[in-house]
Formats: sequence, structure tokens, C-alpha cells
Amino acid sequence: MKNILKYIVIPVLGFTASCTYDFPVEDIQEPTSGEADFTKMVVIGDGIAAGVMDGALYTRGQGNSFAVHLSEQMKLVNGGNFNQPSINSVNGFYAMGPNNTILGRLILKTANGSTAPAPIGPGELPTAFAGNKADLNNFSVPNMTLGLALIPQTGGPNVPQNPAFNPYYARFASNPGVSSPIGDAAQALGTSGTFFSFWLGNSDVLGYAISGASNPAILTSDADFGQRFSLALGAMLQANPNAKGAVANIPNLNVLPYFNLVPWNALPLNAATASAVNQGFAAYNGGLAQLQAMGAITEAEKTLRTINFVAGQNGFLMSDESLTDLTQFGLPSIRQSKSTDKATLTLSQALGQPVGGNPQQIRGVSYPVEDSFVLTSAEQTAIQTKITTFNGVISTAVQTNAQRLVLVDINAFLSRVLQGGVNYGGAFLTASIVPPNGGFSVDGVHPNGRAHGFITNEFINAINAKWGANIPLINPNAIPGNDLPIQ
Repeated sequence: MKNILKYIVIPVLGFTASCTYDFPVEDIQEPTSGEADFTKMVVIGDGIAAGVMDGALYTRGQGNSFAVHLSEQMKLVNGGNFNQPSINSVNGFYAMGPNNTILGRLILKTANGSTAPAPIGPGELPTAFAGNKADLNNFSVPNMTLGLALIPQTGGPNVPQNPAFNPYYARFASNPGVSSPIGDAAQALGTSGTFFSFWLGNSDVLGYAISGASNPAILTSDADFGQRFSLALGAMLQANPNAKGAVANIPNLNVLPYFNLVPWNALPLNAATASAVNQGFAAYNGGLAQLQAMGAITEAEKTLRTINFVAGQNGFLMSDESLTDLTQFGLPSIRQSKSTDKATLTLSQALGQPVGGNPQQIRGVSYPVEDSFVLTSAEQTAIQTKITTFNGVISTAVQTNAQRLVLVDINAFLSRVLQGGVNYGGAFLTASIVPPNGGFSVDGVHPNGRAHGFITNEFINAINAKWGANIPLINPNAIPGNDLPIQ
């Protein structure tokens, strides 16, 4: 049963060698700043605003973030220079590999007829920013929650006793271990800043979701989110009482390809293997029947928990802590996945593989897939409720400061992308990682460069409408999306 599933299969039909598009010629109008001043824009956010793509912060991704493109368009209406803490890394850092090798960003690779995300090869660990920190405009940090944005521990020290440490902030912090990301951003805004963008809150819920809802400790509570959002946004508003700002919200869970690429029935078995596995679960299934007869579980739960593999595609064996605890009877809380479950993208490399090198323990077959790889229906509902609540906090904060702030509804925008309603010049943007139209980078979570172009236009449209400006839109089709798969 080894190597039952090595890669997730992503359709590659229809790929073309060119990803260029025709786009409409628009009426040329005089660019104006309206009632806003874009002389110096300051940006604070998490990985999206920092330019993370393909699971890493690397040079091309950083240079194609919406923050960079927005600043370039603002230059057409008297905007100033925009300085980032340049990462200076071709491949960035995705993860540590075997023998402490450093793996770079994800790309699409095709092998044996299947296409899957995989590290490009060697990468580089982030190094200290060598430029002038006092000139920075972008203070966005990958994986930064609101709580981490407010505390100095995010910048150090780098010791086991400080789980808040983030090397991406430490590399450009004004005073590592003393300053905070919000403090640095507010300082920059207070020093001749005139406009800011604020996009924090994604990591307060998505980090929990991406880990399969397996670690409740990293999910921000409603009360903490409200308090921290108020403190962080308030610091920016107080830094310069004349500065205006654009605030973005959190996308819904169902938009992210990270949860949609591995199907619930991703486990292929032949008839002989399915029969052999079923024999191994005969005693377990028999125990369920006995406990149902005793009234310990319902008929519906017995049916849900019964293991039955067939020839063809199967739901994988998984843990489910919401099931009735039957450990006193020697039965684990396991079942096969169903259509309402969402597997994480990381399961594509783990499903069907031996656990700990043991050929008798095949993940998803004889060994249950761990909680960190799957979101159950109940977990999805809880996460979506959390996103809705957080977005309510964001919307209220913007409305409370309506003269100075505008909401950029990225949640609604990406929902339109999911429904197939977003295009530029007839070239659509899709909620996929498949080039050329896929709008998400290969990690399935962060937008790619082309999508950042569309996001730039969402910011521009909101700003123009709010303050009567005429910042020209960008052509997103001129920005690279995902590369074609390589062999």
C-alpha cells in the first residue's frame, strides 16, 4: 500500500506558453488626488501586504504586491517614493528540508502525469535589512496577528522562551525587542505621512484554519480581536490626525484553494487492497454494531463510523474528536472522510504515505489522517462565523471614522472571483492556482502577482469613490501570475 497517493492531480489541459492578454483602451482623464493626499503612504499588514506568494517572501513576489502597485499609481497623483525592506532573495524561504537543507518557494511540478505544488529547490533564510530603516513605508510582516503587531516581543529576542519572535519583523525593526510593528508604522505616518493602508486580521483566523483547526490556542477570541483592532487602527489614526486610510477585510474560507484542491475522496485503492483493509477493520465495525445495540451510539453514528473501502476513489480514514468517545470500549474516534469535509493542501503529500516509515501504518488507510489535515463541517462553520464577526468589527471601525477611512471589501471581491464574475479585458480571474487565470499563488492561500493587480484596482476604486480622486487603474494582465508547471 506504499505510495498510494503521492501527489494531488491538478488539471493541466489548456495551458498555453503565453499568459498575455488584450485589455481595453480606456478614456484618458486627468489624474487627480481629490480630497486625499498621497505624498507619503504607509502600509501595515500581514503576509499579503508584505508580498508573500508561493509560501515564501521572495523578490518577485515582494515587488508585485498591491502595496507596490498602489504606490506606483499614486505617483501619478503626486504620490511619493515607496520603500520596502527588500528581501533580496530569488527563492525565499519555504521550509527546512532533509538534513537541514533550506527549501525555497513553491512551484508547480509535474511527475508521472500528476501536477502538484513542491519546493523549487534551494532557498535562502531571511537576512537583516541593510537599508535605511527610517525611510521605510511598508511595515507588513508575514504571519502577523493583531496581537503580534502590538508587542515588542515580535522583534526579539530570538529565544525559545519568546514564541512571538518573527524573523521577518526583526530584520527591519527600528529597535528589535523594543519597538513594535504598529509602533514603527505609526512613527512613519507621524513623520510626514499623509495616507495609509491597513490590512490586519487575516492571520488571526486563517492560521488556525490552515492548521486544520487543531490548535485553538492560536485562534483570536472575539473580545481580543475587537480590543486589538481598535488599538492598532487607533495608533495609526492618532499618529497623524490629518492622514486618511484604506482598510481591508478578511476573505471567506471557501475562496481559498488551500481547502479545495485535495478532494474528500482522494484515496485510490484497487479491489484487493480495499478487501484486505476492510478485513482489518472487521472487529472495529463489529464493535460499533454491538455498541449501537446497547444504545451507546445511534444508528446514524454507527453508519458514519463504519469503515468500508471499495475499489476506486475512497474517503480517507480520519480522526474526528466530535464523535462519541468510545475509548473505554477500545474503539478510537475515527471515520472515513465525506463530501462535507475539507482537506488541507498539505495532505496531498502525506496521504497514502507510511507514518514514521512503518509500512503497516499508511496515512488515510490503516492510520487515521490527523486533525491538522482536515476541517470538518462543524469546524468550517465555526471558522466562517469567526470571519464574519471579525469583518463586522472592521466594518464598524471604518464607519466610526468615516471621514478618514474607507473600507476595501476584499471579502466581497474574492467572493465574486469564486463565482466567476471578475475579469479585465475579457481575461478572467479564478479562485485557483492553475495558470494562466488562477488568482492564488501556489501555496493556495496568498494571491499571486496578477491577483494583486486586481486587488490594487479594488483599493483604487474605493479611494477614488470616497475622496473624489482619479488615480488611474492598473492593467493586472501585465503582471505575472503563476508559472507553468515544470517537469
